[in-house]
Amino acid sequence: MFEELPALSADPILGLIMAYNADTNDQKVDLGAGVYKNEQGHTPIMEAVLQAQSRWAAAETTKVYAPPAGFTGFNEGVLQLLLGEGHQALREERAISVQTAGGCGALRVAAGMLQRCRENIKIWVSTPTWANHIPLLGSAGLELVEYPYYNAQQHKIDFDAMITSLATVEAGDLVLLHGCCHNPSGADLSPEQWQAVAKVLLERGATPFIDIAYQGLGDGLDEDAYGLRYLAEHCPEVIIATSCSKNFGLYRERVGAAVVVANDAETAEVCRGQLLNVAREIYSMPPSHGAALVDLILHDEALTQQWQRELGQVRERISGLRETFVQRLADAGAGDRFNYIKDEKGMFSFLGITVDQVNRLKQESSIYMVGSSRINIAGLNDNNMDYVIESLLKVI
Repeated sequence: MFEELPALSADPILGLIMAYNADTNDQKVDLGAGVYKNEQGHTPIMEAVLQAQSRWAAAETTKVYAPPAGFTGFNEGVLQLLLGEGHQALREERAISVQTAGGCGALRVAAGMLQRCRENIKIWVSTPTWANHIPLLGSAGLELVEYPYYNAQQHKIDFDAMITSLATVEAGDLVLLHGCCHNPSGADLSPEQWQAVAKVLLERGATPFIDIAYQGLGDGLDEDAYGLRYLAEHCPEVIIATSCSKNFGLYRERVGAAVVVANDAETAEVCRGQLLNVAREIYSMPPSHGAALVDLILHDEALTQQWQRELGQVRERISGLRETFVQRLADAGAGDRFNYIKDEKGMFSFLGITVDQVNRLKQESSIYMVGSSRINIAGLNDNNMDYVIESLLKVI
């Protein structure tokens, strides 16, 4: 039977990680994998997480399944974090959250629910978008349509083209938007642009589907949630997929949530039941450990403050790396070619070089990035930045 299976090429990111791990060059640099790294190139466990973990280990008395929707405190905390205290949708009890197996689980479970709404449902995704959006949403049976977002030549959002394209969406279509720290470009919408997008979606009768995997890594927890909060205030229906992998550093714990803001509380409960039913068909019950830690952190004032301080340090380091990288590039002779990088948000930016140049960096200097030239800014540090700049200037 198995001989009928065709061989598949390696996933680009996973293949890159494997190649980096096998590289014996002492100067190798990983700018591909999408995880935060500190100055030592390590992905640490936050102190707030360590403290919560210690408390949870002492208090946990069973390994019985977590509830199908996950921990109540986790879901309440996520809703407050995303929508903000006192948001209209929370007051009217028309926002629900279901704990999922990471942000990927949130996207897939939400897509499964949407597929049940009606036949031939369409979801519009930005060009470019996170590579895994396509298989996660497409595998649920949703039809994917692209809208222009990032102008690679000008290194900025092509907002006019984006709005022109969205003005053609049909009633009942969904539009996938990155809540903040756009992956892979790092180019985020301004508040005014979010408002313009909301206006178009309302006029066209389309529903926003927001993927927010990096809340707190851009400008701040509240600032990064501006767009989704505005849409949740003005649109009758909003879907949100969120992840705790990045802002809590809980990558391997697979902690996420699928959130629905419905037109009324009764419809919201129907959506909760549908999300749970889809999850039951895929993985049944959610993992508990990471969500229990988030629950503890968000409901203990001291832990909340500790976590926010640590998240602020992560955010400030990434922003500082952007500034330093651009300045050192300019000092090394690149001029203003890479100035756009300092204005982008989160961990990712494009270098704007060719696939051949990307391959040369890997082959000649053991510097790893995906073929699009998307780099993880957090992979840079004082020890490798000058080497990366010297190698980059050689190939360009």
